[in-house]
Amino acid sequence: MKTDVAKRGLIYLDNVCQDPRLTVWHISLLLAIARLAYRQNENKIIRVSRSILMRMAHINTAPTYHKYFKELQNYGYIKYTPSYHPGYRSTIELLKLH
Repeated sequence: MKTDVAKRGLIYLDNVCQDPRLTVWHISLLLAIARLAYRQNENKIIRVSRSILMRMAHINTAPTYHKYFKELQNYGYIKYTPSYHPGYRSTIELLKLH
């Protein structure tokens, strides 16, 4: 149900916007992840690639991407599981979904 996924995603983003540690770059990344979740009809585990996330989040440099992506992991918003196989995408698990 895409409607349920979209509604949960908006509630999730509303909650994260209240965290004073997060900047526009964190929120941009989370929004890109939420968009991918919606497109994949997923609500927890999302298949991702760095280039797609960077493009969707309007982040142009890899150091900026890695800095804010790592902070999202450290803050407990996402769990990243890399895939070292060229045929499989890495995954992100959205945490703090309540």
